[in-house]
Amino acid sequence: MTATPSFTGDANPYGGGDPYADYRTADFPFTHHADLADRRLGAGVVAANDEFFAQRENLLVPERPEFDPEHFGHKGKIMDGWETRRRRGASAGHPWPTAEDHDWALIRLGAPGVIRGIVVDTAHFRGNYPQAVSVEGVSFPGTPSPEELLADDVKWTTLVPRTPVGGHAANGFAVSVEQRFTHLRLNQHPDGGIARLRVHGEVVPDPAWLAALGTFDVVALENGGQAEDASNLFYSPATNSIQPGRARVMHECWETRRRRDQGHDWISYCLAAQSEIRAIEIDTAYLKGNAAGWASVSVRNGDDGEWVEALPRTRLQPDTNHRFVLSAPVVATHARVDIYPDGGISRLRLHGSLTEEGVAGLLARHQELG
Repeated sequence: MTATPSFTGDANPYGGGDPYADYRTADFPFTHHADLADRRLGAGVVAANDEFFAQRENLLVPERPEFDPEHFGHKGKIMDGWETRRRRGASAGHPWPTAEDHDWALIRLGAPGVIRGIVVDTAHFRGNYPQAVSVEGVSFPGTPSPEELLADDVKWTTLVPRTPVGGHAANGFAVSVEQRFTHLRLNQHPDGGIARLRVHGEVVPDPAWLAALGTFDVVALENGGQAEDASNLFYSPATNSIQPGRARVMHECWETRRRRDQGHDWISYCLAAQSEIRAIEIDTAYLKGNAAGWASVSVRNGDDGEWVEALPRTRLQPDTNHRFVLSAPVVATHARVDIYPDGGISRLRLHGSLTEEGVAGLLARHQELG
């Protein structure tokens, strides 16, 4: 793994033109993991101590931050992010904030899991970003209130220690804590603005919930499925194909560039655990002139298992949900969808239930991660 690039210091004042022209970013080694703080998974910013200039909910907006240099309100410049007021000291003799002064926001992850990396994005905050940030995590059962999360007996784990950040930059932090987290506390020292927060990791579902469901989508991101690899990610990430719900617009799908050869495209997945699959859905919602022409689904049991065709190559229609009942259930830990020759799908659903071995493996991992 390469070192995570870092950015510190002010960006230049906005000089006109494309506001992203001098934006500082990098290819972080963990961003192929799903965003556990995605609003589509049910994530939310449940509380903040201050949001005087810009609302805390902006932190989790899926689109990139926008900047309008002429957009002002009664409190000042309107920013697309979370921005607090300037902190002051206790007296005229000491007008500066103390070293401990900071602002915070509480984030409920949309899907609990192991965090592999965090991006604190200060896009368009050029002279009003925090001097440093820190991030803590906790695993809390149920649906706690902000007061319960902030109680004195709650033990928070440091994921990102207090670290200097830069303005108008994607500040990335690799995380190496092997625990399952449900909530984060994002701190900015001493004050300022953060545009977006992205929390990349692996979903770890609650085995008791999946057992109660019985039959569920065993490849769904919210249930612990993962998109492991894909032939092409030109337009959109493969993880889009296992997001909750139906796609509402084309950019919520998985779409490849146009092929000019005789090949085809594919995505491989890891299921929530070993499962017995009984039905398949392939949805091409909002893909009208660029849906895949045909698709097939294969599965394998174990990392070294042989790929077995569960659904033969089948014609797809644009903007349509296709449902297939298998003639016999198949047991698998991995799946792969192949599309021909290119294009895209919006969702793949694999309906089934965990095997005894799958239940045992999921329970063991859940207990191991606390």
